[in-house]
Amino acid sequence: MLVLITYDVNTQTAAGRKRLRQVAKQCVNYGQRVQNSVFECVLDAAKFREVQHKLEKIIDVEKDSLRFYLLGNNYKNKVEHIGAKASFDVEDTLII
Repeated sequence: MLVLITYDVNTQTAAGRKRLRQVAKQCVNYGQRVQNSVFECVLDAAKFREVQHKLEKIIDVEKDSLRFYLLGNNYKNKVEHIGAKASFDVEDTLII
């Protein structure tokens, strides 16, 4: 299923900036950054719970926020891109 992960981390302190880097680093492990604080991730239920748990352990719930949008398996008809960055297929082969 496609999961859109978004976050807003308070960066007014050094600890906040560290949390921001940690959240971004975890999200990169599970998906593709599509905007500064937005990641598209194709995950099964177990991987979703795993990343959700890891991110919840990083953030400060009093200062930061996480949002998970579960777009499901038929997401291709639910995502429309307009603008500068080219759209891509998150399930396509990755060439390194």
